[in-house]
Amino acid sequence: MVNLYDEGTGEVIGAITEEQFQFMVDQLEEESTLDQDYTISQMLLAYFEELNADPELVTLLRNALGNRDEMEITWD
Repeated sequence: MVNLYDEGTGEVIGAITEEQFQFMVDQLEEESTLDQDYTISQMLLAYFEELNADPELVTLLRNALGNRDEMEITWD
């Protein structure tokens, strides 16, 4: 399992499977090899849905995002 965190607050978002995490990594752009965060937005989540992402992953991220346009997430 991979734990996701809201980088802005340090709050735990939840745990996802290795497969769900790999899906995110495959879709998201890393700014450098040392990059340890991703930007999540409503538009990105809609894109994930178009790619038939695991609904549990999308729901977890959408709930964490709430009313915000975007947020930074980290993991361990």
